[in-house]
Amino acid sequence: MVRTSEPAGPADRLTPVLRPVRAGNGFEEALEQILQVVRLGLVPDGERLPAERELAERMGISRVTLREVLKVLQEQGLVESRRGRYGGTFVLPRTRTADEDELRRRIAAVDMEDTLRFREVLEVGAAGLCAAHGLDEAGAERLRAALAATHDAPLADYRRQDTLLHLTLAELSGSPSLTAQYAAVRATVNDLLDGIPLLVRNLEHSQHQHTALVEAVLDGEADAAREVAREHCAGTAALLRGFLA
Repeated sequence: MVRTSEPAGPADRLTPVLRPVRAGNGFEEALEQILQVVRLGLVPDGERLPAERELAERMGISRVTLREVLKVLQEQGLVESRRGRYGGTFVLPRTRTADEDELRRRIAAVDMEDTLRFREVLEVGAAGLCAAHGLDEAGAERLRAALAATHDAPLADYRRQDTLLHLTLAELSGSPSLTAQYAAVRATVNDLLDGIPLLVRNLEHSQHQHTALVEAVLDGEADAAREVAREHCAGTAALLRGFLA
């Protein structure tokens, strides 16, 4: 007698997407994975996501971080939380809007993966050059001021100040060609960022990375500066892939 295999349960459907996240960008990568679960329809509309404990274990994150991720999805109208014996987090049906269709057209015109890789190459390179060659006092003061502006920026002005900080680092690398290329790729990245929400948890994390990056550059620690820049770019890439890919 031949046994037929059991149909795959909800957890099995999620195996290709859910995996342990890296320590540096836990929130962003966990959000990317659960967004993929929802957007790919791995959990159909109206069905429940796996329990918080299971999701947290599969991604290697704390329940606190997971709840922050689920809160973002609730705010975006992608899931809802229900209490009670049959409660949990349920996927909500989505209706496309004219604004969303326009965003899709804009995204389709951009090779997102190429843009994100090129951005990483330029940012990592600029950070390494600045740290390895050192900055004079005027350059160091410019970098400190650009960092301070991101800390003081109101939410509505944050992305502009974030852009100026990274442009300052590119300029201080001493390569006009790198600066020009970075300005161009950053403009494309900003168009993509305009299509996703500002997330306070992500901005707080970015600020910690900005501070570590500037400190590494000013201390002349080229390897550390490159690694922080690479991790910072990876966090942004995870959010963009989650929301837009």
